[in-house]
Amino acid sequence: MSDLLYSEEEEALRAAVRDLLADHCDAPGVIARTESDTPHHLALWKPLTDGMGLAGLLVPEELDGQGATHREAAVVLEELGRAVAPVPYLTSAVVATEALLACGADDLLRELASGATIGALTVALHVAPGAAYPTVRHENGLLHGELTGIADAAVADVLLVPADDGGLYAVDAAAATVTGQTSLDLTRPLATVTLDGAEGRRLGDADPAVRRALRAGAGLLASEQLGLAEWTLTETVRYLKERKQFNRPVGGFQALKHRLAQLWLEVVNLRAAARNAADALTTGEDAEVAVTVAQAYAAPVAVHAAEEALQLHGGIGMTWEHPAHLYLKRAKADSLAYGTAGAHRAALAGLVDLQAP
Repeated sequence: MSDLLYSEEEEALRAAVRDLLADHCDAPGVIARTESDTPHHLALWKPLTDGMGLAGLLVPEELDGQGATHREAAVVLEELGRAVAPVPYLTSAVVATEALLACGADDLLRELASGATIGALTVALHVAPGAAYPTVRHENGLLHGELTGIADAAVADVLLVPADDGGLYAVDAAAATVTGQTSLDLTRPLATVTLDGAEGRRLGDADPAVRRALRAGAGLLASEQLGLAEWTLTETVRYLKERKQFNRPVGGFQALKHRLAQLWLEVVNLRAAARNAADALTTGEDAEVAVTVAQAYAAPVAVHAAEEALQLHGGIGMTWEHPAHLYLKRAKADSLAYGTAGAHRAALAGLVDLQAP
Protein backbone atom coordinates (compact mmCIF):
# COMPACT_ATOMS: atom_id res chain seq x y z
CA MET A 1 0.00 0.00 0.00
CA SER A 2 1.21 3.48 -0.82
CA ASP A 3 1.30 6.40 1.58
CA LEU A 4 -2.29 7.62 1.84
CA LEU A 5 -1.27 11.05 3.16
CA TYR A 6 -1.56 13.94 0.73
CA SER A 7 1.64 14.85 -1.04
CA GLU A 8 2.86 18.44 -1.40
CA GLU A 9 1.79 18.40 -5.04
CA GLU A 10 -1.70 17.21 -4.09
CA GLU A 11 -2.05 19.91 -1.46
CA ALA A 12 -0.92 22.53 -3.98
CA LEU A 13 -3.51 21.23 -6.43
CA ARG A 14 -6.17 21.40 -3.72
CA ALA A 15 -5.29 25.01 -2.91
CA ALA A 16 -5.45 26.03 -6.56
CA VAL A 17 -8.83 24.36 -7.13
CA ARG A 18 -10.27 25.75 -3.90
CA ASP A 19 -9.18 29.28 -4.83
CA LEU A 20 -10.77 28.93 -8.26
CA LEU A 21 -14.03 27.65 -6.79
CA ALA A 22 -14.07 30.45 -4.21
CA ASP A 23 -13.96 32.95 -7.07
CA HIS A 24 -16.39 31.25 -9.45
CA CYS A 25 -18.66 28.91 -7.49
CA ASP A 26 -20.18 30.53 -4.41
CA ALA A 27 -23.33 29.11 -2.83
CA PRO A 28 -25.72 31.88 -3.95
CA GLY A 29 -24.56 31.38 -7.54
CA VAL A 30 -25.10 27.63 -7.39
CA ILE A 31 -28.57 28.09 -5.91
CA ALA A 32 -29.43 30.59 -8.65
CA ARG A 33 -28.32 28.12 -11.31
CA THR A 34 -30.52 25.37 -9.91
CA GLU A 35 -33.48 27.70 -10.43
CA SER A 36 -32.57 28.35 -14.07
CA ASP A 37 -32.80 26.33 -17.28
CA THR A 38 -29.01 25.96 -17.35
CA PRO A 39 -27.90 24.41 -14.05
CA HIS A 40 -24.48 23.39 -15.41
CA HIS A 41 -21.77 25.97 -14.77
CA LEU A 42 -19.91 25.90 -18.08
CA ALA A 43 -18.28 29.23 -17.27
CA LEU A 44 -16.51 27.39 -14.43
CA TRP A 45 -15.78 24.37 -16.62
CA LYS A 46 -13.54 26.45 -18.91
CA PRO A 47 -10.99 27.60 -16.29
CA LEU A 48 -11.04 24.15 -14.67
CA THR A 49 -10.19 22.46 -17.96
CA ASP A 50 -8.66 24.94 -20.36
CA GLY A 51 -6.97 27.00 -17.65
CA MET A 52 -5.82 24.25 -15.25
CA GLY A 53 -5.94 21.19 -17.50
CA LEU A 54 -7.92 19.17 -14.97
CA ALA A 55 -10.06 17.35 -17.55
CA GLY A 56 -6.94 15.54 -18.73
CA LEU A 57 -5.57 14.37 -15.39
CA LEU A 58 -6.15 10.70 -16.22
CA VAL A 59 -5.09 11.03 -19.87
CA PRO A 60 -1.47 10.15 -20.74
CA GLU A 61 0.84 13.00 -21.69
CA GLU A 62 1.36 11.59 -25.19
CA LEU A 63 -2.36 12.15 -25.74
CA ASP A 64 -2.16 15.78 -24.57
CA GLY A 65 -3.25 14.94 -21.05
CA GLN A 66 -1.58 15.52 -17.69
CA GLY A 67 -0.49 11.94 -17.13
CA ALA A 68 -1.51 12.18 -13.49
CA THR A 69 -3.24 9.55 -11.34
CA HIS A 70 -6.54 8.88 -9.63
CA ARG A 71 -5.09 10.40 -6.47
CA GLU A 72 -4.91 13.83 -8.07
CA ALA A 73 -8.37 13.41 -9.60
CA ALA A 74 -9.64 12.48 -6.12
CA VAL A 75 -8.30 15.76 -4.69
CA VAL A 76 -10.13 17.70 -7.40
CA LEU A 77 -13.35 15.83 -6.65
CA GLU A 78 -13.01 16.53 -2.93
CA GLU A 79 -12.99 20.25 -3.68
CA LEU A 80 -15.81 19.99 -6.21
CA GLY A 81 -17.81 18.11 -3.57
CA ARG A 82 -17.15 20.82 -1.00
CA ALA A 83 -18.65 23.36 -3.41
CA VAL A 84 -21.35 21.06 -4.89
CA ALA A 85 -20.02 22.45 -8.16
CA PRO A 86 -22.44 21.82 -11.05
CA VAL A 87 -19.80 20.70 -13.57
CA PRO A 88 -19.54 17.35 -15.42
CA TYR A 89 -16.12 16.46 -14.01
CA LEU A 90 -16.94 13.03 -12.60
CA THR A 91 -18.97 11.99 -15.62
CA SER A 92 -16.62 13.30 -18.33
CA ALA A 93 -13.09 13.58 -16.90
CA VAL A 94 -13.38 10.28 -14.99
CA VAL A 95 -16.13 7.94 -16.19
CA ALA A 96 -16.17 8.74 -19.92
CA THR A 97 -12.37 9.08 -19.95
CA GLU A 98 -11.90 5.66 -18.33
CA ALA A 99 -14.21 4.08 -20.90
CA LEU A 100 -12.19 5.64 -23.72
CA LEU A 101 -8.92 4.50 -22.13
CA ALA A 102 -10.25 0.95 -22.09
CA CYS A 103 -11.06 1.22 -25.81
CA GLY A 104 -7.88 3.03 -26.83
CA ALA A 105 -9.83 5.85 -28.48
CA ASP A 106 -6.91 8.26 -28.71
CA ASP A 107 -8.61 10.96 -30.76
CA LEU A 108 -11.54 11.29 -28.37
CA LEU A 109 -9.22 11.19 -25.37
CA ARG A 110 -7.37 14.19 -26.75
CA GLU A 111 -10.65 16.05 -27.16
CA LEU A 112 -11.86 15.25 -23.64
CA ALA A 113 -8.46 16.10 -22.15
CA SER A 114 -8.69 19.61 -23.58
CA GLY A 115 -12.09 20.16 -21.98
CA ALA A 116 -13.44 21.48 -25.28
CA THR A 117 -15.43 18.26 -25.63
CA ILE A 118 -17.57 16.83 -22.83
CA GLY A 119 -18.30 13.11 -22.84
CA ALA A 120 -21.02 11.08 -21.17
CA LEU A 121 -21.30 7.31 -20.82
CA THR A 122 -24.96 6.48 -21.41
CA VAL A 123 -25.28 4.09 -18.50
CA ALA A 124 -27.75 5.13 -15.80
CA LEU A 125 -26.11 6.82 -12.83
CA HIS A 126 -27.45 4.22 -10.38
CA VAL A 127 -25.77 1.22 -12.08
CA ALA A 128 -23.05 -0.41 -9.98
CA PRO A 129 -19.76 -1.73 -11.41
CA GLY A 130 -20.32 -5.22 -12.75
CA ALA A 131 -24.11 -4.91 -12.77
CA ALA A 132 -26.27 -5.36 -15.85
CA TYR A 133 -27.09 -2.23 -17.82
CA PRO A 134 -29.53 -1.45 -20.66
CA THR A 135 -28.28 -1.22 -24.23
CA VAL A 136 -29.64 0.17 -27.47
CA ARG A 137 -30.38 -1.81 -30.64
CA HIS A 138 -27.73 -1.89 -33.35
CA GLU A 139 -29.40 -2.49 -36.69
CA ASN A 140 -28.06 -1.90 -40.21
CA GLY A 141 -25.22 0.19 -38.83
CA LEU A 142 -27.54 2.53 -36.91
CA LEU A 143 -28.49 2.82 -33.24
CA HIS A 144 -32.04 2.76 -31.92
CA GLY A 145 -33.33 2.94 -28.36
CA GLU A 146 -33.86 4.96 -25.21
CA LEU A 147 -31.63 5.16 -22.15
CA THR A 148 -32.69 6.90 -18.94
CA GLY A 149 -30.99 8.34 -15.88
CA ILE A 150 -27.93 9.60 -17.75
CA ALA A 151 -26.02 12.16 -15.70
CA ASP A 152 -24.82 15.36 -17.41
CA ALA A 153 -26.05 14.22 -20.83
CA ALA A 154 -27.56 17.68 -21.36
CA VAL A 155 -24.11 19.24 -21.80
CA ALA A 156 -22.34 16.32 -23.45
CA ASP A 157 -20.85 16.71 -26.92
CA VAL A 158 -20.19 13.00 -27.43
CA LEU A 159 -22.20 10.09 -26.04
CA LEU A 160 -20.59 6.70 -25.38
CA VAL A 161 -23.40 4.25 -26.05
CA PRO A 162 -23.37 0.48 -25.33
CA ALA A 163 -25.28 -1.54 -27.93
CA ASP A 164 -26.79 -5.02 -28.00
CA ASP A 165 -24.03 -6.30 -30.31
CA GLY A 166 -21.54 -5.91 -27.47
CA GLY A 167 -19.92 -2.78 -28.81
CA LEU A 168 -19.43 0.68 -27.34
CA TYR A 169 -20.23 3.42 -29.84
CA ALA A 170 -19.35 7.11 -29.96
CA VAL A 171 -22.37 9.15 -31.01
CA ASP A 172 -22.45 12.87 -31.71
CA ALA A 173 -24.82 14.31 -29.10
CA ALA A 174 -26.47 16.38 -31.83
CA ALA A 175 -27.70 13.12 -33.39
CA ALA A 176 -29.57 12.17 -30.20
CA THR A 177 -32.60 13.61 -28.45
CA VAL A 178 -31.72 14.52 -24.87
CA THR A 179 -34.69 15.18 -22.59
CA GLY A 180 -34.20 16.39 -19.02
CA GLN A 181 -35.61 14.32 -16.17
CA THR A 182 -36.80 15.47 -12.78
CA SER A 183 -33.96 14.69 -10.40
CA LEU A 184 -33.41 15.20 -6.69
CA ASP A 185 -29.90 16.60 -7.12
CA LEU A 186 -30.34 19.85 -9.01
CA THR A 187 -26.57 20.24 -9.41
CA ARG A 188 -26.13 16.98 -11.37
CA PRO A 189 -29.13 16.78 -13.70
CA LEU A 190 -30.25 13.51 -15.26
CA ALA A 191 -31.64 13.06 -18.76
CA THR A 192 -33.17 10.54 -21.11
CA VAL A 193 -31.20 9.88 -24.29
CA THR A 194 -33.20 8.74 -27.32
CA LEU A 195 -31.53 7.42 -30.45
CA ASP A 196 -33.63 7.01 -33.58
CA GLY A 197 -31.37 5.72 -36.28
CA ALA A 198 -28.27 7.57 -35.08
CA GLU A 199 -24.87 6.85 -36.56
CA GLY A 200 -22.15 5.70 -34.21
CA ARG A 201 -18.48 4.79 -34.42
CA ARG A 202 -17.58 1.51 -32.74
CA LEU A 203 -14.81 2.10 -30.23
CA GLY A 204 -14.42 -1.38 -28.76
CA ASP A 205 -16.13 -3.90 -26.51
CA ALA A 206 -18.65 -2.37 -24.15
CA ASP A 207 -18.45 -4.70 -21.13
CA PRO A 208 -14.81 -4.16 -20.10
CA ALA A 209 -15.04 -0.44 -20.87
CA VAL A 210 -18.24 0.07 -18.87
CA ARG A 211 -16.96 -2.01 -15.96
CA ARG A 212 -13.69 -0.04 -15.80
CA ALA A 213 -15.51 3.29 -16.09
CA LEU A 214 -18.07 2.52 -13.39
CA ARG A 215 -15.41 1.16 -11.03
CA ALA A 216 -13.41 4.38 -11.33
CA GLY A 217 -16.58 6.43 -10.98
CA ALA A 218 -17.59 4.61 -7.82
CA GLY A 219 -14.12 4.82 -6.32
CA LEU A 220 -13.66 8.54 -6.94
CA LEU A 221 -17.25 9.35 -6.01
CA ALA A 222 -16.15 8.56 -2.45
CA SER A 223 -13.78 11.54 -2.63
CA GLU A 224 -16.64 13.80 -3.71
CA GLN A 225 -18.68 12.46 -0.79
CA LEU A 226 -15.73 13.14 1.50
CA GLY A 227 -15.55 16.77 0.39
CA LEU A 228 -19.28 17.15 0.89
CA ALA A 229 -19.15 15.62 4.39
CA GLU A 230 -16.18 17.78 5.41
CA TRP A 231 -17.93 20.97 4.32
CA THR A 232 -21.14 20.15 6.14
CA LEU A 233 -19.26 19.23 9.33
CA THR A 234 -17.06 22.34 9.23
CA GLU A 235 -19.96 24.68 8.54
CA THR A 236 -22.10 23.09 11.24
CA VAL A 237 -19.34 23.46 13.86
CA ARG A 238 -18.80 27.08 12.80
CA TYR A 239 -22.51 27.87 13.05
CA LEU A 240 -22.92 26.23 16.46
CA LYS A 241 -20.02 28.29 17.81
CA GLU A 242 -21.79 31.47 16.72
CA ARG A 243 -25.39 30.57 17.51
CA LYS A 244 -26.30 31.35 21.14
CA GLN A 245 -29.05 30.06 23.36
CA PHE A 246 -29.46 30.92 27.03
CA ASN A 247 -26.57 33.35 26.49
CA ARG A 248 -24.06 30.64 25.60
CA PRO A 249 -22.89 29.09 22.31
CA VAL A 250 -25.13 26.19 21.26
CA GLY A 251 -22.03 24.19 20.37
CA GLY A 252 -21.12 24.06 24.05
CA PHE A 253 -24.05 21.82 24.93
CA GLN A 254 -22.81 18.34 25.70
CA ALA A 255 -25.41 16.49 23.62
CA LEU A 256 -24.46 18.42 20.49
CA LYS A 257 -20.75 18.02 21.17
CA HIS A 258 -21.23 14.25 21.30
CA ARG A 259 -23.10 14.26 17.99
CA LEU A 260 -20.39 16.31 16.32
CA ALA A 261 -17.61 14.16 17.77
CA GLN A 262 -19.27 11.03 16.38
CA LEU A 263 -19.67 12.67 12.99
CA TRP A 264 -16.03 13.77 13.01
CA LEU A 265 -14.94 10.16 13.59
CA GLU A 266 -17.09 9.01 10.67
CA VAL A 267 -15.64 11.66 8.36
CA VAL A 268 -12.06 10.75 9.35
CA ASN A 269 -12.79 7.11 8.54
CA LEU A 270 -14.38 8.15 5.26
CA ARG A 271 -11.21 10.03 4.35
CA ALA A 272 -9.17 6.87 4.88
CA ALA A 273 -11.56 4.78 2.77
CA ALA A 274 -11.71 7.35 -0.04
CA ARG A 275 -7.95 7.82 -0.12
CA ASN A 276 -7.43 4.06 -0.17
CA ALA A 277 -9.82 3.71 -3.11
CA ALA A 278 -8.06 6.45 -5.08
CA ASP A 279 -4.66 4.91 -4.33
CA ALA A 280 -5.82 1.41 -5.27
CA LEU A 281 -7.19 2.68 -8.59
CA THR A 282 -3.79 4.28 -9.18
CA THR A 283 -1.74 1.18 -8.38
CA GLY A 284 -4.25 -1.44 -9.53
CA GLU A 285 -3.76 -3.42 -6.32
CA ASP A 286 -7.01 -4.76 -4.83
CA ALA A 287 -8.88 -1.97 -6.58
CA GLU A 288 -12.24 -3.76 -6.59
CA VAL A 289 -12.09 -4.41 -2.85
CA ALA A 290 -10.97 -0.85 -2.07
CA VAL A 291 -13.73 0.66 -4.20
CA THR A 292 -16.49 -1.48 -2.69
CA VAL A 293 -15.26 -0.74 0.85
CA ALA A 294 -15.21 2.99 0.12
CA GLN A 295 -18.70 3.03 -1.35
CA ALA A 296 -20.16 0.76 1.32
CA TYR A 297 -19.02 3.32 3.89
CA ALA A 298 -19.13 6.67 2.08
CA ALA A 299 -22.81 7.02 1.27
CA PRO A 300 -24.19 6.62 4.82
CA VAL A 301 -21.58 9.03 6.21
CA ALA A 302 -22.22 11.72 3.61
CA VAL A 303 -25.98 11.48 4.12
CA HIS A 304 -25.56 11.55 7.90
CA ALA A 305 -23.32 14.62 7.73
CA ALA A 306 -25.77 16.48 5.48
CA GLU A 307 -28.75 15.54 7.65
CA GLU A 308 -26.97 16.71 10.79
CA ALA A 309 -26.05 19.98 9.10
CA LEU A 310 -29.67 20.60 8.15
CA GLN A 311 -30.97 19.77 11.62
CA LEU A 312 -28.32 21.60 13.63
CA HIS A 313 -28.65 24.75 11.56
CA GLY A 314 -32.25 24.85 12.79
CA GLY A 315 -34.74 26.99 10.91
CA ILE A 316 -32.13 28.70 8.75
CA GLY A 317 -31.02 25.35 7.37
CA MET A 318 -34.54 24.65 6.15
CA THR A 319 -34.64 27.74 3.93
CA TRP A 320 -34.00 27.64 0.20
CA GLU A 321 -31.47 30.47 0.48
CA HIS A 322 -29.14 28.41 2.68
CA PRO A 323 -26.99 25.88 0.76
CA ALA A 324 -27.60 23.02 3.24
CA HIS A 325 -30.34 21.59 1.04
CA LEU A 326 -27.96 21.38 -1.93
CA TYR A 327 -25.60 19.19 0.11
CA LEU A 328 -28.40 16.97 1.41
CA LYS A 329 -29.76 16.42 -2.11
CA ARG A 330 -26.30 15.70 -3.51
CA ALA A 331 -25.58 13.29 -0.64
CA LYS A 332 -28.89 11.48 -1.17
CA ALA A 333 -28.35 11.25 -4.92
CA ASP A 334 -24.74 10.12 -4.48
CA SER A 335 -25.94 7.37 -2.15
CA LEU A 336 -27.60 5.78 -5.19
CA ALA A 337 -24.91 6.58 -7.73
CA TYR A 338 -22.77 3.71 -9.05
CA GLY A 339 -24.52 1.29 -6.69
CA THR A 340 -26.02 1.63 -3.24
CA ALA A 341 -24.08 0.93 -0.06
CA GLY A 342 -26.02 -2.33 0.26
CA ALA A 343 -25.06 -3.40 -3.25
CA HIS A 344 -21.40 -2.72 -2.51
CA ARG A 345 -21.56 -4.63 0.78
CA ALA A 346 -22.99 -7.61 -1.08
CA ALA A 347 -20.27 -7.32 -3.72
CA LEU A 348 -17.60 -7.06 -1.02
CA ALA A 349 -18.86 -10.24 0.62
CA GLY A 350 -18.29 -12.09 -2.62
CA LEU A 351 -14.87 -10.54 -3.21
CA VAL A 352 -13.54 -11.59 0.21
CA ASP A 353 -15.47 -14.88 0.29
CA LEU A 354 -17.43 -13.94 3.36
CA GLN A 355 -21.05 -14.52 2.42
CA ALA A 356 -23.85 -13.50 4.74
CA PRO A 357 -25.70 -16.38 6.45
